[in-house]
Amino acid sequence: MPRSIMENRSGEKRSPCVIYALLGGLSLVSGIVGTLVGGALIWFFVARPIADQTAQTPVLATLPSTLLPSPTPPVVATDDPVRTAPARIAREAGPSVVTVVSQLPPQVGFFGTFQPPPARGSGVIIDPRGYIITNHHVVEGARQLYVILADGRQRPAQLIGSDYPFSDLALIKIEGDAYPAARLGDSDAVQAGDWVVAIGSALGDLRNSVTIGVVSGLGRSLQTRDVVLDDLIQTDATINRGNSGGPLLNLEGEVIGINTAIIRGGAEQAEGIGFAIPSNTVRYVADQLITRGRVARPYLPIEFVPITPRLAAWYNLPVDYGLFIQAVRRGSALAQAGVQPGDILLSLGGQRIDEAHPLLRVLARHQVGEEVEIEIWRDNATQTIRIALEELPR
Repeated sequence: MPRSIMENRSGEKRSPCVIYALLGGLSLVSGIVGTLVGGALIWFFVARPIADQTAQTPVLATLPSTLLPSPTPPVVATDDPVRTAPARIAREAGPSVVTVVSQLPPQVGFFGTFQPPPARGSGVIIDPRGYIITNHHVVEGARQLYVILADGRQRPAQLIGSDYPFSDLALIKIEGDAYPAARLGDSDAVQAGDWVVAIGSALGDLRNSVTIGVVSGLGRSLQTRDVVLDDLIQTDATINRGNSGGPLLNLEGEVIGINTAIIRGGAEQAEGIGFAIPSNTVRYVADQLITRGRVARPYLPIEFVPITPRLAAWYNLPVDYGLFIQAVRRGSALAQAGVQPGDILLSLGGQRIDEAHPLLRVLARHQVGEEVEIEIWRDNATQTIRIALEELPR
């Protein structure tokens, strides 16, 4: 019978557990030796060349741990006014800009009397005592006025006066003092292309909305309802409903105009055409309203019909421009100077009166009490008469 594998050559039998233990130990030793040898080979042929390459290329050690590099901070020139001025102007002039709320009286409609919603516009504090300049059309017909300050506080306001129809300006006042007031600049120094910032209550609710643009043109005229506004500043700074009465500022933060009108829509689909009343006009009107409660404006005490080339051709008139005088107020300086119905007023102060230069606009360039020459057509000849301009009754 052959020997069992459990016996050695001497015939002694060994336990199976001992055999397995010996085999396991040999396997463990072989594994350790194999691991050491394999690790040495990997180090020699793989890891060491990579380590040497890394040591020779130190720039890789500076890479950030993230996949994308951090953004480089932008370099902002501290002397770049276009970039830095709007935020500075908003901080400095913004507190002087207010929302003007006009409560209109009840109106009668098809279904009876109803209360219209309040009208909202903008305004700017020009005097720490609470004087606020705004547009006449913002406060026109208001039964009650109040303003919302830039910080959200509300204050009742009273109307001091307006300059309508010579300009679309009105002055209101709130009680108190030490209010933040904006500075009025010199609108005569404004040039086309100057950067400007507009601040106002866009749509009546978005207080202190800031837009930026340039001066698009100067000396513009605009027909609004029955009034021709003259010498306006045109701008492409965005002006929306509710911005009326708000300031147009230069890069020094000075008010150079009061936003008053826009042209938008229609067949031409115009955009970016806004108009502001020059600050020098604002100063003239505000000073008089503060000191005397009214603006002294000159006028001619006459009733007239404007002459146009078409009207002149139809009635075979001797001139194609001027004013056909229908009546002159008795006792006025004009009547005492000999002006009478049937005369045609051709010019005033050397300025021809025609469609491009209506009487109201020509008179706005003069002062009450100023002596001017007027030219009239009478009996197929021109006559020159010197008169003193009277004040428009209020």
